Amino acid sequence: MNNDVILPPTQKQKNQKKLLEGAIIMGLGLFFAIIMPLILPTFRLQLLGRFLALAIAALGIDLIWGYTGLLSLGHGIFFALGGYALAMYLKLQLPAGEIPDFFTLYGVNDLPWLWKPFYSFSFTLFAVIIIPGIVAGLLGYLVFRNRIKGVYFSIITQAALIVFFNFFNGQQQLINGTNGLKTETDKIFGFVVGSAPVQLAFYEITILFLIATYLICRWLTSGRFGNLLIAIRDDEFRLRFSGYNPTWFKVLVFAISGAFAGIAGALYTVQTGIITPNAMDVAFSIEMVIWVAVGGRGSLIGAILGTLLVRLGRTVLSEQFPEVWLFFQGALFLIVVTILPDGIVGWVRNFSFDKIRALFGFPKPVATYPSLEEDQEIELEREEFEQKITKD
Repeated sequence: MNNDVILPPTQKQKNQKKLLEGAIIMGLGLFFAIIMPLILPTFRLQLLGRFLALAIAALGIDLIWGYTGLLSLGHGIFFALGGYALAMYLKLQLPAGEIPDFFTLYGVNDLPWLWKPFYSFSFTLFAVIIIPGIVAGLLGYLVFRNRIKGVYFSIITQAALIVFFNFFNGQQQLINGTNGLKTETDKIFGFVVGSAPVQLAFYEITILFLIATYLICRWLTSGRFGNLLIAIRDDEFRLRFSGYNPTWFKVLVFAISGAFAGIAGALYTVQTGIITPNAMDVAFSIEMVIWVAVGGRGSLIGAILGTLLVRLGRTVLSEQFPEVWLFFQGALFLIVVTILPDGIVGWVRNFSFDKIRALFGFPKPVATYPSLEEDQEIELEREEFEQKITKD
């Protein structure tokens, strides 16, 4: 019996793969942009738009966790910063001289200086992307320069999340505290944000941003930079020994991941109609990680798939079983951790393809010389060597 040898793909095969991937992306984009608005009612389409916005944040999580090996439990910070930035712009779309209504509840008569730049739409777009990226970069630099990683990095990001959550909760006179900023009745370019045409426009914009984010992540992870990220994940010490300084690479990728979360937060805010400090709730940031884990970390399509499946399942279960749906979510996480550690995409890649090949009589491909894999003497020597290592 002959095994198949896995050979490096030729340039022609790489180009064919890129064309196929591009065709799939274009097909799915057109399906979500054109077909789904025709078959889904307005409410369900808004839900789908929110899920797609969250998928942008999941791509950022996958970039920092799946490819770089850094588990962040504080991405709610950057998500909320993006949401608040856009909400502040929308709240200022008032006649000249007026300020948002909630300020009068706390005796504030003059617009705080922090709000004034958000009169500008250009500055707001800048703030949605750059502010979360800068905050993530600064936090990353403070952590990575001290070579903190692993569980300690996760704890620090979660601690930072709690600090931001408490700070935003206590800022009643500045951002309405726990009540947050509502955007549903505000206007953008003269149109009510919560109206059906505007919501449809934001849905389509979300699709464009999701595709753009995917392509950026694909570009970052497919070249030399992607190899460096994987090297950081798999053996950072050896990478340092090779002459690279992983600190700045980790800072950069964490900043990019934070910027993606900020974009997701802005798009999610305008499609839900409100942003509150609850976006920085610990459970929400952990849920982002669950999306990536379910889909399969280290696979960009898995981050999107996991987000859509988990959020869809959450919606359906909360509607059908409002009292026990959280148990289903916990069970799903346990199943992924114990049975599908590589997620859905990882299972398809590592298990189902081989099973399908076996059904048709094809052997499992090997990444070495088939003759060595089939040689019984070499196999016996390998077993004796492993036993000796175990005894020693």
